[in-house]
Amino acid sequence: MRFRGAVKTFGDVRAVAGLDLDVAAGETVALLGRNGAGKSTTISLLLGLNEPDEGSVELFGARPQDAVRAGRVGAMLQDAHPVPRVTVQELVSFVAGRYPHPLPVAEALRLAGITELAGRRVDRLSGGQAQRVRFAVALAGNPALIVLDEPTAALDVEARHAFWESMRAFARRGHTVLFSTHYLEEADAHADRIVVVDKGRIVADGSGEELRRAAGGNLVSFDLAGPVPDDLALLPGVVAVEVLGRRARLRTDDSDATVIALAERGAIRGLEVVPASLDDAFMALTSDERETV
Repeated sequence: MRFRGAVKTFGDVRAVAGLDLDVAAGETVALLGRNGAGKSTTISLLLGLNEPDEGSVELFGARPQDAVRAGRVGAMLQDAHPVPRVTVQELVSFVAGRYPHPLPVAEALRLAGITELAGRRVDRLSGGQAQRVRFAVALAGNPALIVLDEPTAALDVEARHAFWESMRAFARRGHTVLFSTHYLEEADAHADRIVVVDKGRIVADGSGEELRRAAGGNLVSFDLAGPVPDDLALLPGVVAVEVLGRRARLRTDDSDATVIALAERGAIRGLEVVPASLDDAFMALTSDERETV
């Protein structure tokens, strides 16, 4: 999968703004971003549902439309609707029959964890069950790449857990998986790489740990004894400063140097040093005050 300088504009909105991205075979990649960051538009370009205004998008060395027609791509999109008056097995069988080398239907149902729903009507399932049927439909063609757009939106905790168990089982077979999400914990737990998109551009690309380090690897917090010093941002290692009431919180990429500098000032009351969370990294990477590079 390859994006090179991809741009997509809708009226005055530049949904994708010069995106460059490579995904290798067998990777599981999370596309992470706030609502409106450009995730769904990126996926629409990847699937050939939209054409880039500038730049290029390739799948398996070909146009996305050609890769989709060849049965090499499966997708699970947000705006799917249940098909009335058909059973789960009938639906998955129909979709599998459209591909040159599909999974056996029973295998697709098993991987999606819905074997017991095979005889149930699709339009009479719960939201979580219907979402897993959509996953089985995406698996039915045995695609080399599966694309999941916000696959666990509106699912409860139990349904989300079951879905990711199914996704990991499919990925372990050597398939490539790209999923978009705004759940940071899902990206951290289930992706080899996290690609953070903001305002149509990639602002970070790496593992959860690499993103934490890039945004300032640790948080140093302490109680303020007096007025807020105006030079906290100049302390060694500090990349961001936040003051909440009488407590200062410093994001730093060298917590040892930061703590030593604070100790020299005598500013170590209630000192606490903890690793930055992925939430902290995400907020730093997508902050409106951040300069996009």
